[in-house]
Amino acid sequence: MADTKIIKISVRNLVEYVLRSGDIDNRRTQAFEKTAMQEGSRIHRKIQRRMGPDYRPEVSLKHMVDQDQFQILIEGRADGIIEKPEGVTIDEIKGVYKDLSYLEEPVPVHLAQAMCYGYFYCFDHTLAGAVIQMTYCNMETEEIRRFQVEKTFEELETWFQGLIHEYVKWARYLYIHGLRRDESIQELSFPFPYRSGQKDLVVSVYRSIQRKRNLFIQAPTGVGKTLSTIFPAVRAMREGLGDKLFYLTAKTITRSVAEESFELLREQGLYLNTVTITAKEKLCFLDTPECNPDACPYAKGHFDRVGDGVYDIIHQETGITRDIVLAYAEKHQVCPFEFCLDISNWTDSIICDYNYVFDPNIRLKRYFSEGVSGEYLFLVDEAHNLVPRAREMYSAVLYKEDFLLVKKIIKPMDQKIARLLDRCNKELLELKRECESYRILEDVRFFMTSILSLFGEMEKFMEIHQEFGDRDLVLDFYFALRDFINIYERVDENYRIYTELLSDGRFMLRLFCINPSRNLKECLNKGNGTIFFSATLLPVSYYKELLSGDQEEYAVYAHSPFDQEKRLLMVAGDVSSRYTRRNKREYQKVVDYFKVIVSERKGNYMVFLPSYHYLKEVESVLHEISEENIGFTFLSQASSMNEAQREQFLKEFSKERGNSFVALCVMGGVFSEGIDLRADQLIGAIIVGTGLPMVCTEQHILKEYFDEKEQKGFDYAYQYPGMNKVMQAAGRVIRTVDDEGIIALLDERFLRPDYQALFPREWDEYYEVRRNNVGDVVKDFWHKREKKGEKEYEENT
Repeated sequence: MADTKIIKISVRNLVEYVLRSGDIDNRRTQAFEKTAMQEGSRIHRKIQRRMGPDYRPEVSLKHMVDQDQFQILIEGRADGIIEKPEGVTIDEIKGVYKDLSYLEEPVPVHLAQAMCYGYFYCFDHTLAGAVIQMTYCNMETEEIRRFQVEKTFEELETWFQGLIHEYVKWARYLYIHGLRRDESIQELSFPFPYRSGQKDLVVSVYRSIQRKRNLFIQAPTGVGKTLSTIFPAVRAMREGLGDKLFYLTAKTITRSVAEESFELLREQGLYLNTVTITAKEKLCFLDTPECNPDACPYAKGHFDRVGDGVYDIIHQETGITRDIVLAYAEKHQVCPFEFCLDISNWTDSIICDYNYVFDPNIRLKRYFSEGVSGEYLFLVDEAHNLVPRAREMYSAVLYKEDFLLVKKIIKPMDQKIARLLDRCNKELLELKRECESYRILEDVRFFMTSILSLFGEMEKFMEIHQEFGDRDLVLDFYFALRDFINIYERVDENYRIYTELLSDGRFMLRLFCINPSRNLKECLNKGNGTIFFSATLLPVSYYKELLSGDQEEYAVYAHSPFDQEKRLLMVAGDVSSRYTRRNKREYQKVVDYFKVIVSERKGNYMVFLPSYHYLKEVESVLHEISEENIGFTFLSQASSMNEAQREQFLKEFSKERGNSFVALCVMGGVFSEGIDLRADQLIGAIIVGTGLPMVCTEQHILKEYFDEKEQKGFDYAYQYPGMNKVMQAAGRVIRTVDDEGIIALLDERFLRPDYQALFPREWDEYYEVRRNNVGDVVKDFWHKREKKGEKEYEENT
């Protein structure tokens, strides 16, 4: 039996998948079904410590079920086992926020988990039966309510056999699918001849997965990072080094590249299925998601139909994209978003946003809740984006004004909540009086006591009052309280707590996660290895510190496959975007530069400017020049563009024109990364300034934090994120080996050693230019490219 295939599932996932039924209904806060964040781990430990010497906490249990060709391994961890001479009690603890007097019996899936552990324990120890105990604890009051039921071994065994019988067909699917997948991977080869350095990249990824280590990859655009990470990760799955691959992205376009890469490997014979998880808003059949059986026919009876829908789609499709999910959801009349999440249980790979793995409010609890882990492999695309995104995910904020607004809505219905809201408001008012602009606080534990009392009452209120005016607004506030409470449990030396008077008059209290590495590792440690990759992961020590907290992690620098002669890099020494130099004369210099650059060769150019204000100033200089003297067509990025407007903006790069086209964009905005303009669609990027973030409270707190840690505060808060924006903007020009073009860095600070130390290796040669010679340098570059092109044409004909 040593080579028998083992299909693993957690106790929690087994009971939740098999036993659920009925409707999706988000009108109920479902306090009992949704246990407290972090699984109430604090309250678990507190209860366990009180239970005396007979109580064994956190007992790992597993049970193997034999089938004809494979085995099913069910694993989990009982919260407690009480062993006394008169018998054994299996204890399952759930921390909840709701008044326990409303609970008349255990929630079925909770009791089912405990019964699984009871069966496993009796089976292992040849016991005649056990007491199954459900312990519910209110997170605020710490009040406890217990339910007990005595079960014989025969009762537990009969019940468990019925449960596992419902799961066998799914396990059989995983077994047969896994055999076909592994056989196809055995024959799989890389679909193209390796580019320079690409094979080394593939080998590095495989080795780091093999050693269960994390890897940081700095790889220039065009190396083929997506395929170079997916291919070795898939090969590693064949060797048993992982059984589910998460491809994590920050943007829709990179999701599409991942889908195309998997499809390419399927064309080579790979039998491997993927699902792309899309945001609920983009999947919902309704104009606005209303997840309840009265508003949505797909929510009504969803859980009764979804199993058949999942079984259908996984047997018919391999690359399961948004459109395919929608088609099958319509066919089976189920909620597309929840359907998509369930499909992910049965696919080899999941393509999704960072949120679904890392965000404590959104992450997929079936994979990442406490006590659940797996043979996961993580590929983190555009990993530089994970730093600011993770800070946001693990931070929380409350606004004083919201307490008053919600009090006004609730007061006619509930005087007690109104008083609690008033108490919180008065405590925030005290903090406001002590705050001139912003203030760092040591702790807010007394305020948290008030927040917990308020939250406990609001939990009951939202359960009882299903419909009233402005309920959505109150619900948003309720979730903000919940998030604040959950994030407060995480606050440690990596956080700063501060208050701030905002420019719009509001008063804010924020739990600010500065170094998210510990929180990220909580999820990453559940897998076998993580590959962080980006075209801009410099300096790598900065990203190691903030993404993993370990400077000993592996790192590789992929060689650029591009012919350096196809790209001209220039640094201007007579212009600056410093705040002290922002005046009409400097704006005129910037315009002079790009007027000369774009006049030397007709084509499409992007000019990246430090801010919208700066863009408007440059625009006003252009409007003062007569149309015939400008010599090019220009268009500006608007401050807030929807998806259709962004697509329309990018279509401008495909139009035929008699002169050059210049797009004025904001550095760090939607057009400075994640867009793919190839060949003649873009032949130049002109980057104004060093990309430093605006000076604000958050950046100042970041700087102070890293200075206190004896790290480079200014670099961590300003220079490194700024240079990342610069490199991303520059990366728009050279996308494929056939591309050629110009990158102009317009700021004298780029000539300083501290900035040049952050240049990628492929920027080792550049021209220092001024307004009086930039035209000659550009003209010479394009002349050489034309000569080279003519020579290659003659050789090929």
